[in-house]
Amino acid sequence: MANGKRIGLVLGSIREGRINDRVAAWTIAQLRSHGFQVDVIDPADPDLLPVQVHDAAAIARLRDRMAELEGYVIVTPEYNHAEPGWLKTLIDAVTSEWWTRPVGIVSYGGVSGGLRATESLRAVFGELHAVVLRDTISFYSPWRKMDEQGTILDPVEADAAEAAMAIFAHRLRWWVDALADARIARPYTPEAG
Repeated sequence: MANGKRIGLVLGSIREGRINDRVAAWTIAQLRSHGFQVDVIDPADPDLLPVQVHDAAAIARLRDRMAELEGYVIVTPEYNHAEPGWLKTLIDAVTSEWWTRPVGIVSYGGVSGGLRATESLRAVFGELHAVVLRDTISFYSPWRKMDEQGTILDPVEADAAEAAMAIFAHRLRWWVDALADARIARPYTPEAG
């Protein structure tokens, strides 16, 4: 059985002054408190930004970063009822790295809390042979509710978000372990022949 600890946290925004950093900081702290090791995959990272123009060396670096990860958490805003284009480009740049891995989604936005981006991503990851957690975390207007370090300012909202994360983290760990066991028991891709 896998130790269920190496999770890739994929940021969804590359905008300067992005709120994504606040939501990601909260998410990283929460995942760590539940025993996960978090490797941040930031599409704005100068080593990964060329993925946006399908640069082969940048895609190879992305594959290397993803090689040993046991699952993923996407932290995404919602733009025009979907995930940002640069997040979709990063997701589409690789294929087998997503196969048989669980993906959890933390979204944010205006009154919808980014849930339309979440629903859009469910179909994408289904096509990539990933298992998307049913449980999600969403924040509406986090620019009003979180400080620069990702601390939720209202104690009642902080407690509710932490309770939701406890369920999210438990189920993420369950899927990480279950899918790792399945990959060990039998290859996902049938042998050619």
